[in-house]
Amino acid sequence: MTEKFVAGIVGAPFGLKGFVKVKTFSGETGHLLKLKSILLRKDGLERTMEIAESSASGQALVIRFVGYSGPEQAGGLRGAELLVGREDAAPLRPGEFYVEDLKGMTVFGESGEILGKIISVIEGGGGDLAEICLADGQKRMVPFRDEFFSEIDTENARAVLLNTWILE
Repeated sequence: MTEKFVAGIVGAPFGLKGFVKVKTFSGETGHLLKLKSILLRKDGLERTMEIAESSASGQALVIRFVGYSGPEQAGGLRGAELLVGREDAAPLRPGEFYVEDLKGMTVFGESGEILGKIISVIEGGGGDLAEICLADGQKRMVPFRDEFFSEIDTENARAVLLNTWILE
């Protein structure tokens, strides 16, 4: 199971005191406002940053990191990913999953045959879509809903697809 998640991405500087706007991927900010430090990844490099101040601003989060006192300094963080451990990630409601836990999951048919692997989950207009790479290398999109998946087992990295006709 994945132990680190990308919780958001740093955007533009906000104000004159060194704050940056952060777009959270879950749309939730409460779990991030509690953090005293966070891991940032930019250009393949990861570093832990101490948080001086943070607050919610609409659906975004604004953060000022220790040592960043102006927009020029803060602007250098633009594009950095915020990484959090599983314990600091957005809390899940019943029936919700972390996308990272679904990636690589083996998809089985109802009779136990291996159909492929989930390689991504994409937000669509009508809900999330699981992108499945079939055994022959072809890719298909399947609505990630109970009507199509009867079992999602993150512990054993397996999912059961009910309506295999959707792969045709």
